[in-house]
Amino acid sequence: MAGPADATPVVEAQKRADPELKNVVEFLRGKHGPKVRRGILNGKRVDYFKGKTAIRTLLSPQYQKLKKVPKLETEEEAKALMVKLLPHAFFLKTDRPVPAVPPPAGTPKTLQLSPQQAFDEPSYYTWFYDGSPLYTILGGAAMVVIMLAGVMFPLWPIKLRIGVWYLSIGVLILVGLFIVLAIVRLIFWCITVLSMKRAIWIYPNLFEDVGFFDSFRPGWAYDEPKKKLKKKAPGAKSSANKKSKSSPPATAAREDSIEDFSKAAGAGEPPSGSAGSPTEAGATGAEITPNPASTAELRSRQAASIEEIDDDQS
Repeated sequence: MAGPADATPVVEAQKRADPELKNVVEFLRGKHGPKVRRGILNGKRVDYFKGKTAIRTLLSPQYQKLKKVPKLETEEEAKALMVKLLPHAFFLKTDRPVPAVPPPAGTPKTLQLSPQQAFDEPSYYTWFYDGSPLYTILGGAAMVVIMLAGVMFPLWPIKLRIGVWYLSIGVLILVGLFIVLAIVRLIFWCITVLSMKRAIWIYPNLFEDVGFFDSFRPGWAYDEPKKKLKKKAPGAKSSANKKSKSSPPATAAREDSIEDFSKAAGAGEPPSGSAGSPTEAGATGAEITPNPASTAELRSRQAASIEEIDDDQS
């Protein structure tokens, strides 16, 4: 089958389709057709759909109301109809490869033309038909007429120009009223916040994504506060960790006591809290004098240790 790059064979294949098949394609490409997605094929943006959605569309009540189209009752008949449409190149099967680097969210998917053209529900199919050319021609002609009318505004008749001026003034008044209404409803909401337990909005759906008439219904409503997400309470494990961090380990306490004892011994004084210490002496009121024999023995030990260090360094 001819690829999409060969525009002439694709157009010729579409012209050879029966009128009933063309009516089916017009329905599928219309507003009641399958949901389309945006993709990129050969560097151009295209619309593509999934085969499963096309089957559902052909079995929908909107299709059953059509005339001059093949009648369908089962999924097998719908699949057979899609198989008949495929050779006419209104749409072609395309693959959606997985890129090595994930593209940003919202980026159109890259498509590749499948070498095997067959219809199955999980596959994707790209449109090569933009609908009836009549609508395209009429749309282009209307755009040209509007542009010429705008350029030739000074040549319009006086009455027509006055009518356009009044129309523009009316549109500006409507926009101004809308802005005033938005300010008034905000002021009223501030007043109700300060004077009532629950605030009130005038026309609460004014800025919601609804229809024109639904924007003014209801006339007022209470301002419902948004629910706040509750934070999860810390688990027992985290509290246990905090307790363990706050209380020093027993080994650290032992090391501190040993260090105090060694410092006291190195200074020639008994450790605090032991027998003969200054703390205990102050508590009992008795003065304790150090033993001269023990002091002399301690000094001799220090001298011996200094001599050993000098021998090691030499």
